[in-house]
Amino acid sequence: MNNEFYISTDKDKLDVKLILDFLNNDSYWAKGRSIETIQKSIENSLCFGVYKDSQQIGFARVVTDYSVFAWILDVFILKEFREQGLGVKLMESIMNHEELQNLQRWGLATDDAHGLYKKFGFELIKRPEIFMEFVSTPS
Repeated sequence: MNNEFYISTDKDKLDVKLILDFLNNDSYWAKGRSIETIQKSIENSLCFGVYKDSQQIGFARVVTDYSVFAWILDVFILKEFREQGLGVKLMESIMNHEELQNLQRWGLATDDAHGLYKKFGFELIKRPEIFMEFVSTPS
């Protein structure tokens, strides 16, 4: 990554208003999430911010037990900074993070970024019949 961009897991650097704006207005997966929900999700996740100088331009978070399982969520790069390899750099930072090594299973869901995640070994679930989910509507 060139010197003007960097990635940090320091939650104090995160621009929660930017994350809220992107998730509610530009994502297909998180429209309607409240600021309280976003703040709580940040508190309970390993978060990765992507920055140009001191301006946040991207984000991802990982929910994990740090030993067996991790789920990657809320991955984004602001539109005006896409096509510069920053999504790849963000995923490299996540997959190479020292606390996330030797996990047995990683997961994520995407409608449109399969090509990015395939670069890191992700593939469609081989045995979807063993996976279950429960989806509830927040009150």
